Amino acid sequence: MGSYRVCCCFTRKFKVTEADPPDDVKQAFDRYAGGAVHMTADQLLVFINEYQSGNGVSMVEKTEVERIVEQVLHKRHPITSLINRKTFTLEDFHHYLFSFELNPPIGSQVHQDMTAPLSHYFIYTGHNSYLTGNQLSSPCSDVPIIKALKRGVRVIELDLWPNSSRDNVHVLHGRTLTTPVELVKCLKSIKEHAFTASAYPVIITLEDHLTPDLQEKVAQMLTETFGEMLLRPEPGDLKELPSPESLKYRILISTKPPKEYLEAEEDKRSKSQRVKDLSDDDGWGEESSRALPYKDKSIKCESDESDHDNEDIETHIKRADSCPVYKSLIAIHAGKPKGGLTEALKVENDKVRRLSLAEQELERAVERHQQQIIRFTQKNILRIYPKGTRFTSSNYKPLIGWLHGAQMIAFNMQGYGRALWLMHGMFRANGGCGYVKKPDFLMKNGPNNEVFDPKAKLSVKKTLKVKVYMGDGWHLDFKQTHFDAYSPPDFYTRVGIAGAPADEIMRKTKPIEDTWTPVWNEEFTFELTVPEIALLRIEVHEYDMSEKDDFAGQTCLPVSELRPGIRAVPLCDRKGNPYTAARLLMKFEFLS
Repeated sequence: MGSYRVCCCFTRKFKVTEADPPDDVKQAFDRYAGGAVHMTADQLLVFINEYQSGNGVSMVEKTEVERIVEQVLHKRHPITSLINRKTFTLEDFHHYLFSFELNPPIGSQVHQDMTAPLSHYFIYTGHNSYLTGNQLSSPCSDVPIIKALKRGVRVIELDLWPNSSRDNVHVLHGRTLTTPVELVKCLKSIKEHAFTASAYPVIITLEDHLTPDLQEKVAQMLTETFGEMLLRPEPGDLKELPSPESLKYRILISTKPPKEYLEAEEDKRSKSQRVKDLSDDDGWGEESSRALPYKDKSIKCESDESDHDNEDIETHIKRADSCPVYKSLIAIHAGKPKGGLTEALKVENDKVRRLSLAEQELERAVERHQQQIIRFTQKNILRIYPKGTRFTSSNYKPLIGWLHGAQMIAFNMQGYGRALWLMHGMFRANGGCGYVKKPDFLMKNGPNNEVFDPKAKLSVKKTLKVKVYMGDGWHLDFKQTHFDAYSPPDFYTRVGIAGAPADEIMRKTKPIEDTWTPVWNEEFTFELTVPEIALLRIEVHEYDMSEKDDFAGQTCLPVSELRPGIRAVPLCDRKGNPYTAARLLMKFEFLS
């Protein structure tokens, strides 16, 4: 851990010293305090509304500034703050700027229009939401579902299978060694935690491998568990999706109607298209294609004694017609028309639906059908899910889906890694409510009905200047010897953009040796052609000459939400959980 040291390193101490305020902070204080040694609440108000303004940041009221002053002084000077002054020193001012509770880099309120149809939003979407770890052998549980909902995830996926005696419904990853959890337990946890982080609707996508009898049982469970929370759509095909605003505190079900699912299975059987492995790539299909038809003896969760094993698919289809209650609960119909992708992407005037593609299917599809994909997503829902070989619950890069208007980029929320950091970053937008309004360019057509072309060479639309001043707080989140056994760490910061291909870049500061409070004072400029979906990537590492650099924190922020000025940026661990104290002091400025 840490850089190689000569023998004198054994005498070094781990003393943590408080770094001086950066020059920009000193200059701002002098300017707005009028050269005095104290800054009044009125002067702080001018600083916030003038220096820290822009990019849609609303003006702050004097009462709010007085509250900030009181909080800072009470924390820094608990005895004297109530007796003496109501003004900031330079150190108080610096402390305020470095507080991510008082001076965050993005807002915390829902501010976008929430009255458009659901298809107009990116939606925070989970994949195999019940898995606690890998895709092959980890236990199934309601715990990861609860964690996802608390983070703000709005789409929960449940795979439904019969239990061994075929009298109940289990949730598990079919044809694997994952141990099941009862469906009713998952549903009760969803009800309890659905609206902890957001009031906007939760969509449950069901991957259904059940007999009609058990589908009826599921309908009963859904109805009894959710009651009035469950959206019951009007009879007939939905012509346009409702809005998030109109669906507050509601639960929606999305799956294939039972008859369509069974017909799809029959079609696969008739063409001898049997699934031979765990790959999700079945052409242009739904993820449920991984499952074998009901009477296949290789499905471990089904009993060989079941009467249904002696029934053929045609019989099941006839019986599926007797599932009116189950079908009536499906708010967003999933499925695809027969034929290839061209047929699947047709937009129907009197019908909306959800289509699912595996990540590699999307990559192939955008080569020939990108205009069709964008037009489809203007009205319908497109869901992208991980390929079946991601056994470790890794994830894929979500930007290609977002650039083509896909609303549901389904991620393994129990995993971690840079792709998941991007997902977390996107859905920090709009107050973290789980719904982010798609940019106008994805929803509007040109005079000749043309749509946005992600491959077109675009001019620079906005320039973002980022300055990394300093960091602090690691000594409170890590043991003294975590990074280096004999000396303080050598931190450096990586800063860059994830977004459209032309915008993607990563830069880094120099490492600062032997300090828990590194001061970099380095500035970077990023030219953005598609700033609407650009994400600012921030990572901190500890330089190690002889081994791999140590991870020291990360975050990802939507550029469209960045608040200009000097801001405190809180850091998270590898799984996206916030550290208690580790943070950076940064400045954001938009030049065009």
